[in-house]
Amino acid sequence: MSASGQLTTDTVPIPARSTVAVLGPGGVGGLLAALLSRAGHRVICLAREETAAPLRQDGIRVRSRQFGDFTAAVEADGLLREPVDLCLVTVKNTALDAALDRVPPQWLANGLVVPLLNGVEHPHTLRARYGDERVVPAVVRVESTRTAPGVIEHGSPFVEIDLAGRPERSAPLAGLFTGAGVTARVLPDENEVLWGKLAFLAPFALLTTRHRQPIGTVRSEWRGELSALVEETAAVGRACGGRTVAAEVLARYDAFPADSRSSMQRDAEAGRPLELDAIGGALLRAADRHGIPVPLTTRLVAELAAG
Repeated sequence: MSASGQLTTDTVPIPARSTVAVLGPGGVGGLLAALLSRAGHRVICLAREETAAPLRQDGIRVRSRQFGDFTAAVEADGLLREPVDLCLVTVKNTALDAALDRVPPQWLANGLVVPLLNGVEHPHTLRARYGDERVVPAVVRVESTRTAPGVIEHGSPFVEIDLAGRPERSAPLAGLFTGAGVTARVLPDENEVLWGKLAFLAPFALLTTRHRQPIGTVRSEWRGELSALVEETAAVGRACGGRTVAAEVLARYDAFPADSRSSMQRDAEAGRPLELDAIGGALLRAADRHGIPVPLTTRLVAELAAG
C-alpha cells in the first residue's frame, strides 16, 4: 500500500457467481448474506453452532424497509473448510481476534477479505494475518439488527458500501454488491473511506449511547454537543487523511430516520460489550498523535467507560 492509502496490487477477478464466506452473520452480515444469496451467489456463514444450526435449517429471514420480506438459503459452519472468492468480516471489533480463527488463511490464497467493521485500526490486524494484497478496506452504512439467529430487521431505506482501492481492482467487487441491491462505490484512498465513516459514526454512537436516546432526540435536544463532536471528529479525520466536512455530516444526521439507534446503543441496552475502544479509543489515539484537542470526545469516552 502506498503512503496515500492506495492499494497497488493487481486486479483479483470476481466470478459472476461467487462463493462468499460471511464471518459473523449478525445484523449487517446476515443482511448481506441474504442479499448475496438471493442474487445467486453461494454463501457460507461462519458462526458458533447455536447460530449456524438455525441458518442451515431455516435460512436467513429478512424484514426490510427497502427490500421487503424474504428468506434466503445459506450454508453455515463453525469453520471455513474450502477456498472462497470473498470473505466478508462483519463481526464486532470486540470479537475480531477470536472470530478470525474460523477463517484459516490458506482458504483465502486466491480470494479477497472485505472487513465491514467499525473503526479505523482493524485493517492492520487483517493484513498481518491474510496479507496486504488480500485485504480491501471498506465501510458499510446501514441500520440492520439481528433479532434472533437467522432473523434480520433492516430498518434503514438504504445499504451503502464504500470500497478502498483502484477502480480497476475494486470495480468488479463493487459490481458484486450492486448486483445484490447494495449501493456500492470505489474510492481511491483508504483514509478517506475509513475516516469518512468514523466522522459520522463516532458522534452517533457516543451520543446516542451516552444519552440513551435515538438520533432524532439527540439532534434536537443535544444539538450543541452533536455539532461540537462532529467538529472534533472531522478535525482528527482531516489530520489522518480524510476529507470530512462537518456541515455535510450534520446534514446527514438531519436526514437520518429519527428513531435510528446506533449499534453501540443497542449493545449497551442489551448488556453486551461496547465497541468503545474501536470507535472512541481510536479517535482519541489519533487525536493524540496529531496534537488535536478533543475535550468532548475525551469526556464522553470516559463517562461511557465508567458505565
